[in-house]
Amino acid sequence: MLRLSWRIRRKRKLAILRKRELNQMLPEERRKKVTELRAELTSIRTSVKSGGTVENPARIRELRKTIARLLTVDNSPTKPAPEPA
Repeated sequence: MLRLSWRIRRKRKLAILRKRELNQMLPEERRKKVTELRAELTSIRTSVKSGGTVENPARIRELRKTIARLLTVDNSPTKPAPEPA
């Protein structure tokens, strides 16, 4: 019997937004996206608290991580432009 390593067996989840997409967004777009994702997260959490079932429970984790990524990119200092010598 051939044993596969955990890396091969484990499927990789795709992120809602990729790092390249986050860096290309304007700060206003990032803030707007954060509010949209927070609203979606709130609605999912509300349905869970009221006793409903969630179609995709992993979506909660994806939303939290994506919001954190957006806020991290938004709060990180930008590289200053190189000064001419």
